[in-house]
Amino acid sequence: MKYFFAPNFGAKHFAALLVGASLCIGNAAQAAVFDAPKEGDDIIGHSSETAAVESDTLVELGRQYNQGYREMQLANPGIDPWLPGADTKITVPSQYILPDAPREGIVLNVAELRLYYYPPEGSQYAGKVITYPLGIGREGWATPLGKTRITRTRANPTWTPPQSIKDEHAEKGAPLPDVVPAGPDNPLGEYALYLSLPSYLLHGTNKPGGIGLRVSHGCIRLYPEDIAALFSMAGAGTPVNIVNQPYKTGWLNGELYLEAHPPDGEGKKRVETYTPIVERIIAATQDKPEYPVGWLHAQELGKTSHGMPSAIGAKKLAANP
Repeated sequence: MKYFFAPNFGAKHFAALLVGASLCIGNAAQAAVFDAPKEGDDIIGHSSETAAVESDTLVELGRQYNQGYREMQLANPGIDPWLPGADTKITVPSQYILPDAPREGIVLNVAELRLYYYPPEGSQYAGKVITYPLGIGREGWATPLGKTRITRTRANPTWTPPQSIKDEHAEKGAPLPDVVPAGPDNPLGEYALYLSLPSYLLHGTNKPGGIGLRVSHGCIRLYPEDIAALFSMAGAGTPVNIVNQPYKTGWLNGELYLEAHPPDGEGKKRVETYTPIVERIIAATQDKPEYPVGWLHAQELGKTSHGMPSAIGAKKLAANP
């Protein structure tokens, strides 16, 4: 299992990240509810900046602003995630191109470790898009792709660990019981949404510092406050579409944007081939063959893969050098 962290990311910091169940207590997360884009547009939200205080970390700021660890780290290269320093300007990457998938139910993009929920007609949130960061399956325990649905929901779930996970824990000298009861030691947290994919579910966590990382055994973790909100909105029968789109294109007010994420999902690798980016751009402009694409800028976005949308129209770039 490999992770891409700052050079001074030590064992103590790693333990704090995974065990950080007490992070941000008392700090209400920023709202994750956006107006759905108007017809022809594909982008929600706006990126912003905040100034760190002496005690801040990117993990704490991420939870406060509804971001995962990796999103914050990629958007703030060169900044120590554990000691940003007082008055350091921190980018909050809260603008998103919607995934290329039907806008219904839950769409989960494993490449960006983020979930999008489209409330149905009749809901008090109809016409909105709600998005949350995720923790997903680590190397060897990849979260499966494809269409599924929520089959049932449960508050205060118990956890029956599968034999493979019990074997793994036993090898480490930390055996698990046959059933883990509800409570603070339960890795499912306080709410669970069970999928028609056998043994997979969306759930909370007692280790919120792992949101924004590949740390689970394939299931999908959300911050405790996020799963509580989703639990109140998405019931049995809600469709769930799990996709893998490291490169997304989308329109906003007649301009084409590109959003690139590390294709390995962990932040270590950047682009390996530009072919998927080119294919995305060609597909987005096939009905607008005259659209002037800034190909060099698109290439640079693929190289940096910082996860934030950027306009790639050549005329737009020329007007805003």
